Amino acid sequence: MIAKGSETWLFTAAAVTSLFAILSKATDSLPLFNHIAYMGMALTFFMALFFRDPERKIETSDTYMISPADGTIIDIRDRKICIFMFFQNVHVNRAPISGEIREIIYKKGGYLPAYCKDSERNERNEFIIHSKYGDVRVTQIAGTIARRIVTYSRVNDIVEQGQRIGMIRFGSRVDVTIPHSFDITVEKGERVLAGKTIIATIKNDRDF
Repeated sequence: MIAKGSETWLFTAAAVTSLFAILSKATDSLPLFNHIAYMGMALTFFMALFFRDPERKIETSDTYMISPADGTIIDIRDRKICIFMFFQNVHVNRAPISGEIREIIYKKGGYLPAYCKDSERNERNEFIIHSKYGDVRVTQIAGTIARRIVTYSRVNDIVEQGQRIGMIRFGSRVDVTIPHSFDITVEKGERVLAGKTIIATIKNDRDF
């Protein structure tokens, strides 16, 4: 399955490949077209791999929160988990908890590497999901190459845990805040999968 919002990129890569494949056959004396056609094929394959959006069996529960993104946890601070997505990761993001989207806040910004602390100034899109345990913020942060954040959900939408809410093109980062009623169960450096990895579990009633 291909991620929604990536069709233009795939169509462009495939069109360029087809054009130069036709030109290479029509003009045997210009091997450059043949080389470009092969490069286009490689680009199309890369795009299809990058924009993949595999179906995942999501087991929902009010007792835990799940990762909103594939990637590696690069920081945990102030009850915020920061997940960096590498090129090989699936870049479709999912709701870590069920609830209503109260706000979606888009901010323009720069394009520093998403793993840098200064990336707080980068382009970003913030979902505020109102859950039964309080507001949860899921922030999509654009990276050096990623300059397009795609939103699948809208304000007032009711989202289920694990539901797709958006995508960031190419290398980027997703931050998620954890309500005080949950214990964080992951560590810095750990690899996580969107919709699959449990990142926090509900505290016992006696703990809060």
